[in-house]
Parts: sequence; structure tokens; C-alpha cells
Amino acid sequence: MSTAKRNHDDLAIPFDPLKDQLLAAAEAFATEAQPLAEILGGLVNDVEHACREPLEIVPVCHHSPSSALQMVRRLAACPPRVVYMECCEDLRPILDGLRDCRLPVALQAFAPTSEAFPAAWSPLNLVCPLTEFSAEFQAIAFALENPGTELVFVDRSADLVFQWMPRDDAAIARAIPDDPEVDDEEAAMHGSAVGVEVGSLVPTFDLFRLVLLKNARVRHFSEWWDRYVEEAVIDGDYAAYRQVLFLVGSLFRRLGTTDHERRTDELRERHMWTRIKEHLHGSSIDPCDAIYICGAAHAASYVPEFGLESKALWEIPPPSGTKWHYGLLPSSYSAICHQFSHPHGAVTLAEARWRKSLARQTLQPFSLKANDKKTSRKRNGNPGDPPLVAPKRKSKAAAPVTVAKAAEAETPPSGSATPPRPLLDYLKASPTQVESDEEDLLQNCVRIVELARRHGYLASTADSIAVYQTAILLANLRNRRHPTPYDFREAAITCIEKDAVPGKRNVARLCDMLLGGDKVGQIGFDSLPPLAQDVYTRLNPLPIPLESHTIQRALLDFRKTPALLPCSDLLWKLHYLFPPGVVRPIMGQRQLGHVPQQESWDVAIGIYQGEVIHLAYEGITVEHVLERRLKKHAFDPESRTVDAIRMAEDSILYLKSERLTEELGERAIDLLMQEPDAKQAREIHARITRLVHYYRTTEAGLPAWLKRFVTTGYSHYATLLPNAFTDRGTHVNDLAAMLQFLFTLESLALSLGCERSQLVIALRQAAPVTVDPPKLALLWSAECVLRLRDAASLRGHFDTLIENELTLPALPEYLEGLLLALVFTPLVGGLTVELLSKAFERLPDRLLMPWLPKLLMMLRPHADIALPILMKEAASLFPSSLEALADWQPPWYRPVASPEQTAAASKETTHTPSRVVLSPSDQAAASLLAAQRATTDALATALGLPTTWSSATAAAETDRIAATASPEHDAVRALLRAFPSTMQAASTLSGLSARSALS
Repeated sequence: MSTAKRNHDDLAIPFDPLKDQLLAAAEAFATEAQPLAEILGGLVNDVEHACREPLEIVPVCHHSPSSALQMVRRLAACPPRVVYMECCEDLRPILDGLRDCRLPVALQAFAPTSEAFPAAWSPLNLVCPLTEFSAEFQAIAFALENPGTELVFVDRSADLVFQWMPRDDAAIARAIPDDPEVDDEEAAMHGSAVGVEVGSLVPTFDLFRLVLLKNARVRHFSEWWDRYVEEAVIDGDYAAYRQVLFLVGSLFRRLGTTDHERRTDELRERHMWTRIKEHLHGSSIDPCDAIYICGAAHAASYVPEFGLESKALWEIPPPSGTKWHYGLLPSSYSAICHQFSHPHGAVTLAEARWRKSLARQTLQPFSLKANDKKTSRKRNGNPGDPPLVAPKRKSKAAAPVTVAKAAEAETPPSGSATPPRPLLDYLKASPTQVESDEEDLLQNCVRIVELARRHGYLASTADSIAVYQTAILLANLRNRRHPTPYDFREAAITCIEKDAVPGKRNVARLCDMLLGGDKVGQIGFDSLPPLAQDVYTRLNPLPIPLESHTIQRALLDFRKTPALLPCSDLLWKLHYLFPPGVVRPIMGQRQLGHVPQQESWDVAIGIYQGEVIHLAYEGITVEHVLERRLKKHAFDPESRTVDAIRMAEDSILYLKSERLTEELGERAIDLLMQEPDAKQAREIHARITRLVHYYRTTEAGLPAWLKRFVTTGYSHYATLLPNAFTDRGTHVNDLAAMLQFLFTLESLALSLGCERSQLVIALRQAAPVTVDPPKLALLWSAECVLRLRDAASLRGHFDTLIENELTLPALPEYLEGLLLALVFTPLVGGLTVELLSKAFERLPDRLLMPWLPKLLMMLRPHADIALPILMKEAASLFPSSLEALADWQPPWYRPVASPEQTAAASKETTHTPSRVVLSPSDQAAASLLAAQRATTDALATALGLPTTWSSATAAAETDRIAATASPEHDAVRALLRAFPSTMQAASTLSGLSARSALS
């Protein structure tokens, strides 16, 4: 029978007897028969409504083996000219990439950002998984392998999927499944994605679903579908299959769907029928030469656009303007189960039923031919060749559809499929008994015990018998003629599982492995985006298989193989861009100025291939994506100075682009000038100091932006100092970090044009208003560095503090300030040791013991910085042996001689040291000290040492004067005396008198 003359006589089924049976059942089992009779009658009307449509409607269910088998038989029997499919219309162009992939994979639409949707939704991610045993993939494979058949996706676009969601932040969270378990990596392959499926038939009305499960005595809807639908239609004829799915879809549409989902389904149906009519009107295809594949719930719709007899067309909403990226994503059975809330192992069981039915019915499924382009290669191939990412096994080509094969497909095999019969008789009949089920159950009972023993369970042959009997018992309790895989799974868990799992896998996972295990898909090299292909090509020299689904350890010795350095650079960039686990350094580091010698990496790109694909949506190369991310973080409105500096440092580490580093550095300067406080001063100082040290080792030296940052930071923090000392909201650690920046980078800032007077003025402004003990200690330490305060005054203040019991509790706070001051000046180290020594010496136990815990808690956070300095100071003050301890006296107890006593002692001395012959450098140093005796006297007084000027110093001064008494020096002196104004200006700048300068 030709396609043009094909009619629907084979679908004509008497509906009146079915209506009578349903109405009789309503009168017998319902107390209010009329409402129920209307519902049951409406179900039959829906079936008749769908069967009368001129365009053949093929109802399917997502990942249903029966739908896939019926699709294979239907397409082989009568190939259509066009196939309309319920799938997002904008995903159609990426189907050609399926030829290089190993199923399961997912069609993906991805948008990193969008202004049309709430910011909390970003990134937008939509996936449509495909398996070999799904009706949609069989139709796709048939259409792509047969040029005479056109495939058209007619469902709403990915953009409309998100447009029809409620505009609240929680809407996307409700559409995305919860995060899987930590150890279940395969279940997380889709990421945070919204899933769409062709033929979704899961009831969304919770009460209706619970009633179904309770009456059927099952736990999951997948088990209910497998028991009451799959078993009933998988060996049935095509006409009965269609009508059964029409009936089930109508039941779920009327009773099992929420109002919101029903409204969304109606919008989708209006969209799909509008696209179908538009395509038919624009082509010369007869509707009898087309089929429409959709979910069973969409088959019997009453929207105005339903059917070709209606001329109504729906005005499809315009797109939102979001830029979408399309591609293929590796998937897995676990990811599909997790995405659509199926029980773990449901897809694996569906594949097992598909394989068994194919063998029983001797059907050949449709598949895709691989591309002619050779992408596979040996591992010892050329480094520039693309790596092997395509699957190792070759897909079988779809057999050409001939009249003989079509007739063969229409004729069911003996003993398998029943001839076409009315729906009423079909529903009354029991499922066909399969002889191999009993043998499979026995084998599974033996193999699960064997598998359990290998994983640490103490199982025996008795457990095999128990599993077998329990499976039969569960099947009898659920009114089943034979145990299903679900019954076997629960029986095995009941009989073998213990309180604690002895190994890594429990019995449930062992059952999944036994019944088929999880299967992970893979995207072929030719189907990858350009960035992903570039990553595989550049990492090709690594001595590991990148396509492996296990973690690979790569050992890199750059001394033996310098050619691996580019691979190392790329691995560090990927480590920076990818989430943890994709590439992980085991040995090696990435620091400024570091030259690697050896590295070790754990590479799991084959496991996380989806992450590589997602990264490819952001740019063409890894360097492009990295630069965009660095700029995005640095120029974000919420970014701070430390963020911009971190990005500048990362640009040096990973990109080595002076232009980009300068741009990010200028951004850091702008943000530094806007810093309102010192909360990030410590990290800013650490990063800037590291950059200064790095650039000092380069030939070019410090760049201009870094010099500007130092001078700007010096001026800005000096301006913030007075407020930081008085503001109680400024933590003492932040204040110490600010002073650390000022004093440690002061010499560089002064050499670049800053003035120290800024800092002096700021400290003098803060002195009268600072009251907190830790900040006071920091202030006094800073004043000591600037010589605005001497150590004697601090010693006297702390002596008074220790002697007064009322002020003693504040001593730990003062000590905290002194310890924090050690980060920018070690001068207070000796004073801190002296203060602690006096406290332990003078305080009685009744005061020391309550005060000691607070002191220890205060010292603990500063142990890393303060302890080495304090130990060094203590080692220089305290005696190094027990013999010296007897006559040792603390330096702070030694009397300090006055200048008059020192002078008298020098006159009374009778010892005249011998003349010491000094070198020219020593003579210059002695002359300088003799000329500036006040500095030396002050330093000796601060250290508690007597000052005695020896004759050697005087002799050195005499030698200096004699050395300078030469004709050349006399001429210079005469010249300076002739022009006194020049000398006067120079002496004013140096702080000396003109007379001393001329002497």
C-alpha cells in the first residue's frame, strides 16, 4: 500500500463497547457514578479525538523501550517524508554532531548571562538528554540517515522555556534538581540545568501520583509505568500501542496534572501545532506523508490550534534577546535519573528491557554513521594531530529501508507480537509470558551473591535462594505473574544488605551494576567547540589518554622534556578556570619568578568533559576566557582594591601580558583612592610587596603603575591614619597593617617623591585623641620610629602601669599593640621583652595567675610574627650560661651615666690606649661619628651604655683635617667663601650650619 493512499482504517477501533465497559465499571464501583462516568467517557473521547486527526500522531514516553521499538517498526514499515518532533526548535541545528558521540548525550542550550531574566537565574542552562533506546533518538537517526525524510523540531525554544517561568528567584531553583551526593560524580554531569524531555508522562499532581503508587503497591512511578504500561504494550501491535498511550496520556492530563503545568502544556501545544501548519503550508508535503511525535499527554488537546482542520494560528512570543550557545554535553544514566527524579537505576533497567526486546523481536535499531573524517590516531602520532576523543567502537549504519524490510517489520515475529486487535480485547488480555525471565532471575540471584562476596559481604548460596524466594513473594503481593527487576532489587537489598557497608558500594549499587550498570556518554572531537578542541590538541603531548574516564596521573620532567612546558602553562590556566577536580596539581607551584623543574598532575578531563564544553561557551581560546574573567572580576562594581591587585598578579602568573597587567594595575589605583577603611590593608601590603620584590628582579624594574600605586597608597593611608586611631570600628590589626604599609614601603615612596611630613602630621593629629590601649601602643611605636618619642618615656609609663593594680588589667592590651608593631619596626622588641620580664618579676602570684590566661590568649595569634623577634631579643639580653647568671644584671637596671659624669670619667682615666692604625674607610666612619657626636651620645643613652671618646677617634679627626689640607681643598674652600649664598642653601637643606660645612 503506497504512502499517498495510506488511510487510517487500521486504526479504526470500536469505541462504543469500551465506553459501555467503562460506564458499567463506574456504576458498580462509584457512589456518585455520574461525575466519574463523565471523566471515563472523556478519556475515551480523547482517544477517538487523537485517532481521527489526519496528521498521524505518534505518542511516546521519555526513554521508554516500548516507544522506541514501536518507532523502529513504524519508520521501517512506512517511511514518512517529514517527522515533526516535540523538542526545542532551536536545538535542531546541532544534531549532526551526534555522529561523533557515544550515547547518552544531551542537547544543550547555554547562556552565561542575560538581562531579560532575574540575575539569580544566571547562568541559564537547558539540557535535553538522548539515549539509544528512546523514540526520539530512533527518529533522529532515521531522519539523518535518510535524505528523503525531513526532521523538524516544533516545540518552544529554550528562550521561551525560561520566559514562561514565574519571574521570581526561587522559580529556577524549583526547576533544577537538588545537588546529588558528593561521591556520585556521574549524576552531576548536567550541572545546574533545567531538563526537558520528549514525552514526559510523570504526574505532577502529588495526590494522584500517591494514589497510583498506593494502589499498585510500588514505590516509584517508573516502576508503575514499567509494570502497567511497558509490559502491556512492548509486544503489542502499533494500533493498540497508540490507543493505550492516548488513554494513559488523557488520564494524566485530566487527573494527574496541576493547573500551572496544564496551562504550560497548552501553550506548548499551541506553539507546536502552529509550527506544524506553517511548515506544511510552506511545503508540498501531504499530511498523510508526515508523522507527529509528541508526548502522550499532548496527543489529545483541545486548544484552538489543534489539528489540520483548524485554520487557527497562534502568535508566538518574540525572543528575549538573550544570546544562547548550543552544543552537545556528555550525559549518563545516573544524570538522567537525577535530572528527572527517577529512581537510581531506572534508565539502566529500561536499557536492559530494550536489549531483550530487540533480541526477542529480531529488530535492528537505527543508528548514525560516524563522520568520514578520521579523527582517531595512535598515541605515538604527531603532536599536532587532534587527540582521540571519539568513541572507540564504531556505530553501525542504519540499514537502508526497502519494501521487503518494511513488509518484514509490519509482520510480527512468531511467538512475540500479537496481531492487531481492538483496544478493548487488548486491555482485557494478560501480558505475554516470557520464558527467558525465569532463567534471568535465577542467574541474577546467583550473580548478585557472587558480586556481593567480591565487595566484602558475607553472602552464601542460602542468600541466593532467599533472594529468589523473596522476589517471587514480592511479585505475588503486587499481583504480578513474574518478578520484575524492581522486585529482584528490593529482594536483594532485603536479604543481603547489612547494617554497615563493608566496601565502597552497597547492595543497591551492586544491583545496578549487575543489571547493566551506569553508562557515560562522550562527545567526539569533531563535535566539540573550538576551545575544547584547542585544549585537547595542546595537551596532546602529555603521556596520558585524555579521553579516559578515570583520573590520569601525568609526571612532567622539564629538564628531560622541555617541550612539556607549554602543557604545564595550559594546565595551570585550566586549574585557575575550572572547578576543583578537573585538573589538580600534585607536585609543583605557580609563583612569581618561579622556574619549574618537575610537576605532577591529576588530569580528569575525560570525566569532566562537560566543564570543558561550558568553558568553550565563553570564548575561542583559554587565554581569551582567562583575560575576560580577570577583567570581569577587576572591573566589577563590587570589587575592592585587593581584588584588582589579585587579578593583576594573576595576569602575570598566567598570561604574562604587560598591557593587561597595566590595565588591571591602573584599576587597582583607582579603587585604592576610594578605599574608605583599612580592612584590606594587610592583604594589599602583602601582594604589593610581593610584586615589588618580583619586579626588582627583572631587567625593566618597577613599572609605572606600581610606582603610582606605592605613592598613592602612602598618601592615602597617611590621610586615613587619624580617623583610624580614633574610630572604634577600625580593628587594631587593620591599623597595624596600615602602619606596616607606610613604614615598610616608606623608603620606596620617599624615593618616588612622597614627603615624610604627611606621616608626621597624621601621627601628631592622632596623638591627642587616641585612647584605646592597643592603638596607643601602636601610636607610640610609630612615634619612636619617627623619633617623636624616646624609649625612656615609654619605659617610665609602663613602670607606672605595672605598679598600679587598677591599671594592670590593661597591660595585655598594651602588649598586643607592641606585638603588632613588630611587623613594621623591630625597635620595640627589646621594650616588649623588658616589659614582660618586669611583669613576671614584680607581680605577685595573686595578680599574675588571673592575668596570665589573658596574656597567653593575646600572645597566641601573634606567635608566627612576634615569637622569632622576641626570642632573638631575649637571647641578646639574657646570659647564655649558668655561670654568667650569677653576676648578670638586666640592662634596664644598670645606671645610666650623665654627660658630666662621662666627661669627668674620661679626664680621670690614666690609661692611654695605643695609637690604632685605621684604614681609609674606618677613618671616614670615625670622622663622621666625631663630627656628629650628639647622635652617638643619644644612641648610647638609649641603650644604657657610657659614652667615652677614645684618642683613636681624635687622631682620626686630626688625620682627616690633615688629609683635607691640600691645595685642591684650599681652592674649594675659597670658592665656597666667595659664593656664600649657595653654601647657605645647601646647608639649610642638610640641616647643618654653613660654618660647620666649611670647616
